[in-house]
Amino acid sequence: MARQMRPVDFTVVWVSALPVELAAAQEMLDEQYDDLPQASDDAPIYTYGRIGQHNVVLACLPAGQTGTNPAAGVAMQMRATFRAIRFGLMVGIGGGVPSKEDDIRLGDIVVSQPNKGHSGVIQYDFGKSTPSGFERTGFLNSPPRILLNAIVKLRANHDRGKSDLSTHVSRISKLPKFARNRLGDDTLFEGTYNHIGGNDCKLCNNAKQVQREARVKDTPEIHYGTIASGNQVMRYGMDRDRVSSEFGGVLCFEMEAAGLMNNFPCLVVRGICDYADSHKNKKWQGYAAGMAAAYTKELLSVIPAAEVVKTQTVEAATVG
Repeated sequence: MARQMRPVDFTVVWVSALPVELAAAQEMLDEQYDDLPQASDDAPIYTYGRIGQHNVVLACLPAGQTGTNPAAGVAMQMRATFRAIRFGLMVGIGGGVPSKEDDIRLGDIVVSQPNKGHSGVIQYDFGKSTPSGFERTGFLNSPPRILLNAIVKLRANHDRGKSDLSTHVSRISKLPKFARNRLGDDTLFEGTYNHIGGNDCKLCNNAKQVQREARVKDTPEIHYGTIASGNQVMRYGMDRDRVSSEFGGVLCFEMEAAGLMNNFPCLVVRGICDYADSHKNKKWQGYAAGMAAAYTKELLSVIPAAEVVKTQTVEAATVG
């Protein structure tokens, strides 16, 4: 029988927005615990388990609800239920922003990290109308120090060739939903060229494809920097590049993180499933979700449980 736990036994929250992201997270558990009684009728149905030394609660946004407001709602419910939580992890898929500076490809992993005066996540659609145009306002909190320190340690391990990422990737890739081998080519079109129509790009002009050098290794690369969050899907290349330029370069777009950062200290991890343009489809979502989950499992592995216990609870860190 799986181990029976109490809400106070959990120190880490892992939040997903889509069922495929939750499935990827569940596959990363080293042990799954019995369900706990629901705190209320409208509370999320959680998954409980262990990853390494850490007791982790997995949560997913309600079906069909995406965006910053549903994410904030789930975060507030979890904060009230799990009083010993120290930090959160927002893990799933995102739309990549390829550039000369950042050679982002499908399946790559993007991690929020303070960069160029930004906290790691910016809400690009939050602000006010002024006579001179739309003025963005507000500032989101940075990830908690314990997670930024973990990033440093993990990056150093990777630079030394010490990584368990391929082990976690291999494990989840055995499931067809998360496998790479049936996805075909990774195709990027010029930002000014829009999709012709249909569920794929068979009708699109191949001359408008961006020619990129083949990578030496067919494994995801990890990028650290700014993630753009908003309530609407970014689906046009020109808009993607314009917004990215306005913020000095962002790595990807997504729809939930801005709802968490100021109410729930967390790190955002995204697997790139499309290029945030009109050519986007759902073909790469499973693989991208698996890559993000695999990275997150490895990140947790370098954080000592004793350091987590010494960290402020989310409740204490967000008072006032």
